[in-house]
Amino acid sequence: MTPEALYGSPNALAPHYRRFRVADRLLLTGHSHQAWPDVGFEAQQRAWLDAAEYVDDKWERVFAVAGRVQRGFARLLDDSNGAIALGANTHELVVRWLSALPLGRRPRLVTTTGEFHTIRRQLQRLGEEGIAVVTVPALPAATLAERLAHAVDDRTAAVLVSAVLYENAHIVPNLAHVLAACRRAGAELLVDAYHALDVVPFSLQRDRLLEACVVGGGYKYCQLGEGNAFLRIPAGCTLRPVITGWFSEFEMLAAGEPATPVAYGPGAARFAGATYDPTSHYRAARVFDFFEEQKLTPELLRSVSQHQVDVLARAFDALDADPRVIARDRGVTLSELGGFLALRSPGAAELSRRLRQRDVWTDYRADVLRFGPAPYLSDAQLGDAMHALGSVI
Repeated sequence: MTPEALYGSPNALAPHYRRFRVADRLLLTGHSHQAWPDVGFEAQQRAWLDAAEYVDDKWERVFAVAGRVQRGFARLLDDSNGAIALGANTHELVVRWLSALPLGRRPRLVTTTGEFHTIRRQLQRLGEEGIAVVTVPALPAATLAERLAHAVDDRTAAVLVSAVLYENAHIVPNLAHVLAACRRAGAELLVDAYHALDVVPFSLQRDRLLEACVVGGGYKYCQLGEGNAFLRIPAGCTLRPVITGWFSEFEMLAAGEPATPVAYGPGAARFAGATYDPTSHYRAARVFDFFEEQKLTPELLRSVSQHQVDVLARAFDALDADPRVIARDRGVTLSELGGFLALRSPGAAELSRRLRQRDVWTDYRADVLRFGPAPYLSDAQLGDAMHALGSVI
Protein backbone atom coordinates (compact mmCIF):
# COMPACT_ATOMS: atom_id res chain seq x y z
CA MET A 1 0.00 0.00 0.00
CA THR A 2 1.59 3.26 -1.14
CA PRO A 3 0.53 6.75 -0.09
CA GLU A 4 -0.34 7.61 -3.69
CA ALA A 5 -2.83 4.72 -3.76
CA LEU A 6 -4.67 6.40 -0.89
CA TYR A 7 -4.75 9.90 -2.37
CA GLY A 8 -6.50 9.09 -5.64
CA SER A 9 -10.11 8.30 -6.46
CA PRO A 10 -11.17 5.69 -5.68
CA ASN A 11 -9.09 5.34 -2.54
CA ALA A 12 -7.41 1.91 -2.50
CA LEU A 13 -8.40 1.18 1.10
CA ALA A 14 -12.04 2.21 0.84
CA PRO A 15 -13.30 -1.20 -0.43
CA HIS A 16 -12.25 -2.71 2.91
CA TYR A 17 -14.70 -0.39 4.75
CA ARG A 18 -17.93 -1.04 2.87
CA ARG A 19 -20.07 -1.40 6.01
CA PHE A 20 -19.08 2.10 7.14
CA ARG A 21 -19.73 3.45 3.62
CA VAL A 22 -16.55 5.51 3.61
CA ALA A 23 -16.74 6.03 -0.17
CA ASP A 24 -20.23 7.52 0.09
CA ARG A 25 -19.88 9.73 3.18
CA LEU A 26 -17.36 12.39 4.15
CA LEU A 27 -16.26 11.02 7.53
CA LEU A 28 -13.93 13.68 8.93
CA THR A 29 -14.07 12.46 12.55
CA GLY A 30 -10.96 10.32 12.18
CA HIS A 31 -9.35 11.84 15.28
CA SER A 32 -12.27 10.57 17.37
CA HIS A 33 -14.00 7.60 15.77
CA GLN A 34 -12.49 6.13 12.64
CA ALA A 35 -14.37 3.64 10.53
CA TRP A 36 -13.68 -0.03 11.22
CA PRO A 37 -12.52 -2.36 8.44
CA ASP A 38 -15.03 -5.03 7.47
CA VAL A 39 -12.86 -7.78 8.97
CA GLY A 40 -13.81 -6.44 12.40
CA PHE A 41 -17.42 -7.51 11.82
CA GLU A 42 -16.32 -11.06 11.09
CA ALA A 43 -14.22 -11.06 14.27
CA GLN A 44 -17.17 -9.96 16.39
CA GLN A 45 -19.14 -12.88 15.00
CA ARG A 46 -16.29 -15.21 15.92
CA ALA A 47 -16.47 -14.03 19.55
CA TRP A 48 -20.16 -14.99 19.68
CA LEU A 49 -19.56 -18.34 17.99
CA ASP A 50 -16.70 -19.20 20.38
CA ALA A 51 -18.96 -18.45 23.35
CA ALA A 52 -21.68 -20.65 21.86
CA GLU A 53 -19.27 -23.52 21.20
CA TYR A 54 -17.11 -23.46 24.31
CA VAL A 55 -19.34 -21.72 26.89
CA ASP A 56 -17.24 -21.09 30.04
CA ASP A 57 -14.28 -22.92 28.51
CA LYS A 58 -13.92 -20.01 26.09
CA TRP A 59 -11.56 -18.12 28.40
CA GLU A 60 -8.43 -19.91 27.26
CA ARG A 61 -9.17 -18.66 23.74
CA VAL A 62 -10.18 -15.24 25.04
CA PHE A 63 -6.87 -14.76 26.85
CA ALA A 64 -5.00 -15.79 23.70
CA VAL A 65 -6.89 -13.14 21.72
CA ALA A 66 -6.16 -10.56 24.44
CA GLY A 67 -2.48 -11.45 24.13
CA ARG A 68 -2.59 -10.54 20.44
CA VAL A 69 -4.09 -7.16 21.37
CA GLN A 70 -1.37 -6.57 23.97
CA ARG A 71 1.31 -7.35 21.40
CA GLY A 72 -0.35 -5.02 18.92
CA PHE A 73 -0.19 -2.10 21.33
CA ALA A 74 3.37 -3.00 22.32
CA ARG A 75 4.41 -2.79 18.65
CA LEU A 76 2.89 0.68 18.32
CA LEU A 77 4.75 1.81 21.44
CA ASP A 78 8.03 0.24 20.28
CA ASP A 79 8.07 -1.43 23.68
CA SER A 80 10.27 -4.45 24.19
CA ASN A 81 10.29 -4.90 27.97
CA GLY A 82 7.15 -3.34 29.49
CA ALA A 83 3.78 -4.92 30.18
CA ILE A 84 0.38 -4.00 28.72
CA ALA A 85 -2.75 -4.15 30.90
CA LEU A 86 -6.04 -3.99 29.00
CA GLY A 87 -9.28 -2.28 29.99
CA ALA A 88 -12.61 -1.20 28.56
CA ASN A 89 -11.59 2.47 28.63
CA THR A 90 -8.73 4.67 29.77
CA HIS A 91 -10.67 5.98 32.76
CA GLU A 92 -10.84 2.64 34.55
CA LEU A 93 -7.12 2.15 33.96
CA VAL A 94 -6.18 5.68 35.05
CA VAL A 95 -8.24 5.25 38.24
CA ARG A 96 -6.42 2.01 39.08
CA TRP A 97 -3.10 3.74 38.40
CA LEU A 98 -3.97 6.75 40.54
CA SER A 99 -5.01 4.42 43.35
CA ALA A 100 -1.49 3.00 43.39
CA LEU A 101 0.18 6.36 44.02
CA PRO A 102 1.39 7.33 47.53
CA LEU A 103 -1.00 10.29 47.73
CA GLY A 104 -1.02 10.15 51.53
CA ARG A 105 2.60 11.22 51.81
CA ARG A 106 2.96 12.88 48.38
CA PRO A 107 -0.41 14.64 47.89
CA ARG A 108 0.50 16.56 44.74
CA LEU A 109 -0.25 15.85 41.06
CA VAL A 110 1.04 17.88 38.10
CA THR A 111 -0.89 18.05 34.83
CA THR A 112 -1.74 20.48 32.03
CA THR A 113 -4.65 22.56 30.78
CA GLY A 114 -4.71 20.45 27.61
CA GLU A 115 -5.67 17.03 28.97
CA PHE A 116 -8.68 15.08 27.78
CA HIS A 117 -11.62 14.89 30.18
CA THR A 118 -10.64 11.42 31.44
CA ILE A 119 -7.73 12.99 33.30
CA ARG A 120 -9.05 16.54 33.61
CA ARG A 121 -12.27 15.62 35.41
CA GLN A 122 -10.78 12.96 37.68
CA LEU A 123 -7.96 15.23 38.86
CA GLN A 124 -10.36 18.11 39.36
CA ARG A 125 -12.45 15.90 41.63
CA LEU A 126 -9.38 14.75 43.56
CA GLY A 127 -8.51 18.40 44.03
CA GLU A 128 -11.87 18.90 45.73
CA GLU A 129 -10.83 16.23 48.24
CA GLY A 130 -7.58 17.96 49.21
CA ILE A 131 -5.07 16.63 46.67
CA ALA A 132 -2.94 19.48 45.35
CA VAL A 133 -3.40 19.52 41.58
CA VAL A 134 -0.98 21.81 39.75
CA THR A 135 -2.23 22.64 36.25
CA VAL A 136 0.44 23.92 33.88
CA PRO A 137 -0.58 25.92 30.77
CA ALA A 138 -0.43 23.55 27.79
CA LEU A 139 0.50 26.17 25.21
CA PRO A 140 2.91 26.62 23.66
CA ALA A 141 3.26 22.85 23.39
CA ALA A 142 6.84 23.15 22.14
CA THR A 143 8.01 24.17 25.63
CA LEU A 144 5.42 22.33 27.74
CA ALA A 145 7.87 19.62 28.83
CA GLU A 146 10.17 22.28 30.28
CA ARG A 147 7.34 23.82 32.30
CA LEU A 148 6.20 20.44 33.61
CA ALA A 149 9.72 19.44 34.65
CA HIS A 150 10.09 22.71 36.54
CA ALA A 151 6.83 22.03 38.42
CA VAL A 152 7.96 18.67 39.85
CA ASP A 153 9.09 18.67 43.49
CA ASP A 154 9.59 16.10 46.26
CA ARG A 155 5.88 16.25 47.21
CA THR A 156 4.80 15.31 43.69
CA ALA A 157 3.37 11.81 43.28
CA ALA A 158 3.00 11.95 39.51
CA VAL A 159 2.86 13.98 36.32
CA LEU A 160 0.08 13.32 33.79
CA VAL A 161 0.51 14.71 30.26
CA SER A 162 -0.57 13.97 26.68
CA ALA A 163 1.81 13.20 23.83
CA VAL A 164 -0.57 15.03 21.46
CA LEU A 165 -3.11 17.55 22.76
CA TYR A 166 -6.65 16.38 22.05
CA GLU A 167 -8.19 19.79 21.30
CA ASN A 168 -5.77 21.25 18.77
CA ALA A 169 -3.48 18.32 17.70
CA HIS A 170 -0.29 20.04 18.95
CA ILE A 171 2.50 17.51 19.52
CA VAL A 172 4.24 17.74 22.91
CA PRO A 173 7.98 17.07 22.38
CA ASN A 174 10.82 16.28 24.80
CA LEU A 175 8.81 14.30 27.35
CA ALA A 176 12.05 12.60 28.38
CA HIS A 177 12.86 15.84 30.24
CA VAL A 178 9.72 15.36 32.32
CA LEU A 179 10.60 11.73 33.01
CA ALA A 180 14.08 12.77 34.15
CA ALA A 181 12.59 15.30 36.56
CA CYS A 182 10.19 12.65 37.89
CA ARG A 183 13.01 10.17 38.43
CA ARG A 184 15.03 12.72 40.38
CA ALA A 185 12.05 13.51 42.63
CA GLY A 186 10.80 9.93 42.99
CA ALA A 187 7.57 10.65 41.10
CA GLU A 188 5.76 8.70 38.37
CA LEU A 189 5.04 9.85 34.81
CA LEU A 190 1.86 8.91 32.93
CA VAL A 191 1.79 9.78 29.22
CA ASP A 192 -1.56 9.81 27.43
CA ALA A 193 -0.69 8.57 23.93
CA TYR A 194 -4.26 8.21 22.66
CA HIS A 195 -3.99 10.94 20.00
CA ALA A 196 -0.56 9.72 18.87
CA LEU A 197 -0.93 6.00 18.25
CA ASP A 198 -1.05 5.11 14.55
CA VAL A 199 -0.88 8.71 13.37
CA VAL A 200 2.25 10.12 15.08
CA PRO A 201 4.97 7.45 15.51
CA PHE A 202 5.49 6.97 19.24
CA SER A 203 8.61 5.10 20.33
CA LEU A 204 9.39 4.54 23.99
CA GLN A 205 12.95 3.64 23.04
CA ARG A 206 13.61 6.55 20.68
CA ASP A 207 11.94 9.06 23.00
CA ARG A 208 13.71 7.67 26.10
CA LEU A 209 10.46 6.90 27.90
CA LEU A 210 11.00 3.25 28.83
CA GLU A 211 10.53 4.09 32.53
CA ALA A 212 7.23 5.88 31.94
CA CYS A 213 3.70 4.57 32.21
CA VAL A 214 1.56 5.08 29.11
CA VAL A 215 -2.21 5.04 28.67
CA GLY A 216 -4.17 5.00 25.43
CA GLY A 217 -6.55 3.02 23.31
CA GLY A 218 -7.80 1.99 19.91
CA TYR A 219 -11.03 3.96 19.52
CA LYS A 220 -9.39 6.59 17.34
CA TYR A 221 -6.64 6.10 14.76
CA CYS A 222 -6.17 2.38 15.42
CA GLN A 223 -9.75 1.66 14.24
CA LEU A 224 -10.29 -0.94 16.99
CA GLY A 225 -13.56 0.49 18.28
CA GLU A 226 -14.78 0.68 21.86
CA GLY A 227 -13.54 -1.51 24.68
CA ASN A 228 -9.86 -1.45 23.70
CA ALA A 229 -7.83 0.68 26.10
CA PHE A 230 -4.44 -0.12 27.62
CA LEU A 231 -2.08 0.86 30.41
CA ARG A 232 1.59 0.22 29.78
CA ILE A 233 3.81 -0.17 32.84
CA PRO A 234 7.61 -0.37 32.85
CA ALA A 235 9.51 -3.57 33.54
CA GLY A 236 9.87 -4.16 37.26
CA CYS A 237 6.90 -1.95 38.19
CA THR A 238 5.99 -2.49 41.87
CA LEU A 239 2.97 -0.20 42.15
CA ARG A 240 0.10 -1.73 44.18
CA PRO A 241 -3.25 -0.34 42.99
CA VAL A 242 -5.87 -0.03 45.71
CA ILE A 243 -8.58 -0.35 43.05
CA THR A 244 -7.83 -3.90 41.96
CA GLY A 245 -9.75 -6.69 40.24
CA TRP A 246 -9.70 -10.37 41.04
CA PHE A 247 -8.16 -11.21 37.67
CA SER A 248 -4.92 -9.92 39.20
CA GLU A 249 -4.73 -13.10 41.28
CA PHE A 250 -6.25 -15.39 38.66
CA GLU A 251 -3.34 -17.85 38.67
CA MET A 252 -3.02 -17.81 42.47
CA LEU A 253 -6.72 -18.61 42.92
CA ALA A 254 -6.34 -21.58 40.61
CA ALA A 255 -3.56 -22.86 42.85
CA GLY A 256 -5.36 -22.40 46.18
CA GLU A 257 -6.49 -19.72 48.61
CA PRO A 258 -5.95 -16.00 47.93
CA ALA A 259 -2.78 -14.58 49.42
CA THR A 260 -2.64 -12.34 52.50
CA PRO A 261 -1.67 -9.51 52.32
CA VAL A 262 -3.19 -8.85 48.92
CA ALA A 263 -0.87 -10.17 46.22
CA TYR A 264 -0.62 -9.13 42.58
CA GLY A 265 0.02 -11.16 39.48
CA PRO A 266 3.12 -10.65 37.36
CA GLY A 267 3.50 -7.91 34.76
CA ALA A 268 0.24 -6.65 33.31
CA ALA A 269 -1.79 -8.66 35.84
CA ARG A 270 -0.78 -6.06 38.44
CA PHE A 271 -3.41 -3.74 36.92
CA ALA A 272 -5.93 -6.38 35.85
CA GLY A 273 -9.66 -5.90 36.35
CA ALA A 274 -12.33 -8.58 36.45
CA THR A 275 -14.73 -10.44 34.15
CA TYR A 276 -15.35 -8.50 30.95
CA ASP A 277 -16.93 -8.76 27.51
CA PRO A 278 -14.12 -10.02 25.23
CA THR A 279 -15.89 -9.17 21.96
CA SER A 280 -13.87 -5.97 21.56
CA HIS A 281 -10.61 -7.89 21.79
CA TYR A 282 -11.63 -10.24 18.99
CA ARG A 283 -12.31 -7.19 16.83
CA ALA A 284 -9.08 -5.47 17.84
CA ALA A 285 -6.86 -8.49 17.24
CA ARG A 286 -8.25 -8.92 13.73
CA VAL A 287 -7.90 -5.21 12.91
CA PHE A 288 -4.27 -5.25 14.11
CA ASP A 289 -3.73 -8.18 11.71
CA PHE A 290 -5.43 -6.23 8.92
CA PHE A 291 -3.10 -3.26 9.40
CA GLU A 292 -0.11 -5.58 9.16
CA GLU A 293 -1.51 -7.32 6.07
CA GLN A 294 -1.98 -3.95 4.37
CA LYS A 295 1.42 -2.75 5.66
CA LEU A 296 -0.22 0.25 7.30
CA THR A 297 2.73 1.08 9.50
CA PRO A 298 2.81 4.11 11.82
CA GLU A 299 5.38 5.68 9.50
CA LEU A 300 3.16 5.25 6.43
CA LEU A 301 0.10 6.47 8.31
CA ARG A 302 2.02 9.52 9.50
CA SER A 303 3.02 10.35 5.93
CA VAL A 304 -0.57 9.97 4.74
CA SER A 305 -1.94 12.01 7.66
CA GLN A 306 0.52 14.86 7.08
CA HIS A 307 -0.46 14.95 3.42
CA GLN A 308 -4.17 14.96 4.25
CA VAL A 309 -3.93 17.67 6.90
CA ASP A 310 -1.92 19.75 4.42
CA VAL A 311 -4.60 19.24 1.74
CA LEU A 312 -7.27 20.37 4.20
CA ALA A 313 -5.23 23.38 5.34
CA ARG A 314 -4.55 24.54 1.77
CA ALA A 315 -8.20 24.10 0.82
CA PHE A 316 -9.25 26.08 3.88
CA ASP A 317 -6.83 28.88 3.04
CA ALA A 318 -8.29 29.00 -0.46
CA LEU A 319 -11.70 29.78 1.06
CA ASP A 320 -10.29 33.13 2.23
CA ALA A 321 -12.75 33.09 5.12
CA ASP A 322 -13.25 36.05 7.41
CA PRO A 323 -10.92 35.29 10.37
CA ARG A 324 -13.55 36.72 12.73
CA VAL A 325 -15.79 33.83 11.64
CA ILE A 326 -13.23 31.03 11.41
CA ALA A 327 -9.44 30.77 11.36
CA ARG A 328 -6.68 28.22 11.71
CA ASP A 329 -3.60 28.37 13.89
CA ARG A 330 -0.69 29.53 11.77
CA GLY A 331 1.73 29.58 14.69
CA VAL A 332 2.64 25.89 14.30
CA THR A 333 4.09 23.99 11.38
CA LEU A 334 2.63 20.84 9.85
CA SER A 335 5.33 18.73 11.53
CA GLU A 336 4.19 19.99 14.94
CA LEU A 337 0.63 18.74 14.44
CA GLY A 338 -0.97 15.37 14.97
CA GLY A 339 -3.77 13.86 12.92
CA PHE A 340 -6.36 16.61 12.45
CA LEU A 341 -6.89 20.23 11.47
CA ALA A 342 -8.26 22.48 14.21
CA LEU A 343 -10.21 25.56 13.12
CA ARG A 344 -11.18 28.13 15.71
CA SER A 345 -14.63 29.69 15.39
CA PRO A 346 -17.18 31.18 17.81
CA GLY A 347 -19.77 29.28 15.75
CA ALA A 348 -18.00 25.90 15.79
CA ALA A 349 -21.07 24.02 17.03
CA GLU A 350 -23.37 25.54 14.41
CA LEU A 351 -20.87 24.96 11.62
CA SER A 352 -20.51 21.30 12.62
CA ARG A 353 -24.29 20.90 12.72
CA ARG A 354 -24.76 22.43 9.27
CA LEU A 355 -21.93 20.33 7.82
CA ARG A 356 -23.66 17.19 9.10
CA GLN A 357 -26.77 18.21 7.17
CA ARG A 358 -24.55 17.98 4.07
CA ASP A 359 -23.28 14.55 5.18
CA VAL A 360 -19.89 15.97 6.20
CA TRP A 361 -19.05 14.49 9.60
CA THR A 362 -16.90 16.70 11.82
CA ASP A 363 -16.92 17.49 15.53
CA TYR A 364 -16.06 20.40 17.79
CA ARG A 365 -14.68 21.16 21.23
CA ALA A 366 -15.84 24.52 22.60
CA ASP A 367 -14.86 26.99 19.85
CA VAL A 368 -12.69 24.54 17.89
CA LEU A 369 -14.07 22.80 14.79
CA ARG A 370 -12.06 19.67 14.03
CA PHE A 371 -11.48 18.05 10.63
CA GLY A 372 -9.97 14.60 11.12
CA PRO A 373 -9.02 12.75 7.92
CA ALA A 374 -8.42 9.00 7.72
CA PRO A 375 -6.41 6.84 5.30
CA TYR A 376 -9.52 5.54 3.50
CA LEU A 377 -10.46 9.06 2.25
CA SER A 378 -9.28 10.41 -1.10
CA ASP A 379 -7.93 13.89 -1.72
CA ALA A 380 -11.08 14.64 -3.71
CA GLN A 381 -13.24 13.81 -0.69
CA LEU A 382 -11.17 16.15 1.48
CA GLY A 383 -11.64 18.90 -1.08
CA ASP A 384 -15.39 18.27 -1.16
CA ALA A 385 -15.56 18.54 2.64
CA MET A 386 -13.77 21.86 2.68
CA HIS A 387 -15.93 23.15 -0.17
CA ALA A 388 -18.96 22.30 1.98
CA LEU A 389 -17.42 24.29 4.83
CA GLY A 390 -17.13 27.28 2.52
CA SER A 391 -20.80 26.97 1.67
CA VAL A 392 -21.98 26.85 5.29
CA ILE A 393 -19.71 29.75 6.25
